[in-house]
Amino acid sequence: MLELFLCSLLTIFPDYLYRRYVQGKRIGKEITLFSVWFELRWGITACLMLTVSLITMIFYFHPSTSSAMLFFRTVPILPETSGRVAEVHLDFTAPVAKDAVIFRLDGSKQEAALETARLKIAEVDAAMVAAQSDVAKAEAQIQQAKSDYKQALDELEVKSELQRRNPGIVPQRDIDKLQVLADGRRSAVDAAIATKQSAESRVSTLLPAEKASAQAVLDQAKVEYDKTFVRAGVAGRVEQFQLRVGDVVNPFMRPAGILIPEGAGQRGLQAGFAQIEAQVLKPGMVAEAACISKPWTIVPMVITSVQDYIAAGQFRGGEQLVEAQNVARPGTILAFLEPIYKGGLEGVTAGSSCIVNAYTSNHEKISAKDTGTLHAIALHTIDAVGLVHAMLLRIQALLLPIKTLVLSGH
Repeated sequence: MLELFLCSLLTIFPDYLYRRYVQGKRIGKEITLFSVWFELRWGITACLMLTVSLITMIFYFHPSTSSAMLFFRTVPILPETSGRVAEVHLDFTAPVAKDAVIFRLDGSKQEAALETARLKIAEVDAAMVAAQSDVAKAEAQIQQAKSDYKQALDELEVKSELQRRNPGIVPQRDIDKLQVLADGRRSAVDAAIATKQSAESRVSTLLPAEKASAQAVLDQAKVEYDKTFVRAGVAGRVEQFQLRVGDVVNPFMRPAGILIPEGAGQRGLQAGFAQIEAQVLKPGMVAEAACISKPWTIVPMVITSVQDYIAAGQFRGGEQLVEAQNVARPGTILAFLEPIYKGGLEGVTAGSSCIVNAYTSNHEKISAKDTGTLHAIALHTIDAVGLVHAMLLRIQALLLPIKTLVLSGH
């Protein structure tokens, strides 16, 4: 209607002025309800053609959609392990801080495994102390074995020297016994050294490896025990939380509730435009939005990205071929928009439906040196008619509460 009124000012009104002041025809006399078509046929025809052209230009170069929404991601509340609920810390709906406990499962089994792992580490620590004592004991045994070996070796040398100086003074049998005794005590020294090395190896390698393994088991037990505490991964609000003490839950059941992250839906809008706008929509285009949850407010926005595929064309491979006629509704070009100013979407409820207008800007093309005059005028015209769409959006925002509360049968 607004386009028709504007076009009539440029066509029908000048035609009437010509008929009135040049030809002297007056409304109610020469120009009546029955003769208006004949008298103003040129203005009316031009008005209809100009109106259709203007509407086409406006809606093509400055696309609009009412399929815009503040989509937001929800986080299902699910445990990582199965169990029976022991404690519930929140009501049906409640705010929750990051890492706060939402509910706790019965962790008797996990606590027992945790205590067993702790005792195993204590056992390894005790074995480490005992092994260090074994090292000290082996050192003492080495000193004793070396002393015994030295004593036997000295006796052997003395009697061997006496036998050398005075043959027959010392029986050969005694010398042989002393030689065997010295060899045995030397072997005792080697055995004591080997015992010490074994004890040192146990202290430096075996027991630390056992302690590391026990520590890994303890860490795993702590992880399993922590899984009995279901915490909020992000700050937000818990909704539809109906879990109660005694309920049995597992990760494959339905969620116990929904966690809505803080600030969800406040980053930007997702708007679906008609497919014919695919060549017009570009990142960086300025846009405006009017949302039903915040009436009488226009939010300046900018298109940050445009999805280069249409969701309606998605299919899953199966035993049947895809039939295009089975697609009930044509898909839309999805555009992502963010507010130009910080906090632009404050007060707009997440999930709210909005009306979005995007505006084509040809400023760079107009400023280019190789753009001709007629081309520049045409581009100026395209940019200027965006004002009509902006006016329409403001009229829609003004009438939105009336349409919703009065005319919709509320």
